[in-house]
Amino acid sequence: MSRSSSTDVPTTVHLVRHGEVFNPEKVLYGRLPGFVLSEAGQRQAKVTAEFLAGRDIAAVVASPLERARQTAAPIAQALGIGVEVDPRLIESRNVFEGKPFEAGPALLRYPRMWRVLINPFRPSWGEPYTEIAGRMLAAVAEWRDAFPGREVVLVSHQLPVWTARRALEGQKLWHRPDRRQCALASVTSAVYSADRLLRIDYAEPNGPTTNQPGSVGA
Repeated sequence: MSRSSSTDVPTTVHLVRHGEVFNPEKVLYGRLPGFVLSEAGQRQAKVTAEFLAGRDIAAVVASPLERARQTAAPIAQALGIGVEVDPRLIESRNVFEGKPFEAGPALLRYPRMWRVLINPFRPSWGEPYTEIAGRMLAAVAEWRDAFPGREVVLVSHQLPVWTARRALEGQKLWHRPDRRQCALASVTSAVYSADRLLRIDYAEPNGPTTNQPGSVGA
């Protein structure tokens, strides 16, 4: 990372969720490789790139997963810069990776699986919310401090973005997944004065997008 000179202008970190994924089998893909943007997802990424164009964005950074890097590409191209990769932006771990989304409720029929589902507050089936928040906030702080007075785009995934937002707002990390405000290709913007959070803005350049089974937890 390069470091620019300090300025009184607020610093903004935009947390962008990737676009829709091509997932005809409707599996929970998590960190699995090979899941790329659908045609609709590619269009969503371009619309979000247009939304962010013209801003003083110093860096575009993506999760290492394909769908995040594909979403970051048109944003960076519109700005004439490259895409950097930060592993801290990756999707959360989940023991149900590769399983059909519909298998979730059905697992309750098998007692041997109950131990996996026993604690929704941690959660017991995946990466702890505290760990997700820790790595996401570390990435936000590092990229914010690298470019004071400018803007940075971090392309990540629904749960990491939403967990980071709740942590920044001082809310409990546990939440109902169906109440996340983090649509496909949406932009959650943390605005800072130095290291002090001024506000969080939220935008849906593509309008509201529903979470189809294949995109849940993405």
